[in-house]
Amino acid sequence: MTNIVVFGASGQLGQCLKKVAENEGITSVYFPLEAEANILNNELLKNIFETHKPAYCINCAAYTAVDKAEDDVEIALKVNKTGVENLARFCAQYNSTLIHISTDFVFKGDAPTPRIETDITEPISVYGQTKLDGEKVVEAIFQKYFIIRTGWLYSEYANNFVKTMLKLGAEREELKVIADQAGTPTYAIDLAACIMRIVNRGSTAYGIYHYSNEGITSWYDFARAIFDIAGTNVKVIPVKTSEYVTRATRPAYSVMDKTKIKNEFGMEIPYWRDSLINCISKLQK
Repeated sequence: MTNIVVFGASGQLGQCLKKVAENEGITSVYFPLEAEANILNNELLKNIFETHKPAYCINCAAYTAVDKAEDDVEIALKVNKTGVENLARFCAQYNSTLIHISTDFVFKGDAPTPRIETDITEPISVYGQTKLDGEKVVEAIFQKYFIIRTGWLYSEYANNFVKTMLKLGAEREELKVIADQAGTPTYAIDLAACIMRIVNRGSTAYGIYHYSNEGITSWYDFARAIFDIAGTNVKVIPVKTSEYVTRATRPAYSVMDKTKIKNEFGMEIPYWRDSLINCISKLQK
């Protein structure tokens, strides 16, 4: 089995990749701590590549604080562009395939149809722009890459919308949740399984792909589903984006078309609510 190194291993997707690797009996995956694999530190990166000579590098490392990025532009750019560039250069030098995680936030989100990979990108936030910058540096450096755009990520691990809702639902009688932003929740375990499928197939169909679970919902309906499945009795009040002002602007319609990744890798993608049931059942255990 090929050697795989996961960068950003302590984050939500990194932890999900570790769980999937364990479940599938894959032992050739290395999950270094950030202290030994910081993508902003070229000496550390060189040591990782010299030691492990990975056939695949999976980059889950990112600056993801969407609102904070509006003020921390320099830091967000360093992590999401410069760090990615560093990693891509080492992948090119050591002939490693890079699987890089990007975001639906590269789109403006004003179109009423699911976005395909070749649609025009037009970020409306610093976070979205820095992630697009990261995509572009990968494309400029070499060809052996898979860029996977995803969004609305949640799981049993780290901080995410599902865990936040369950926590708030246990503390409050009612919650206000935005109802006029549409997208698709993505169970990070499903995304991790998709990534491992790409690795296991040894595919050379390089390029940009979209992955989320199937279906479309709003944050309001997502929250309602969470409480319904968890059996939590809390009143959820729908509000407009204009009533809930945030530092960064979010795409109003953040749905992506997954036809390309399904056709290329012969995969069936689970419906978002089915995966949510799976996640909540694990959290309640």
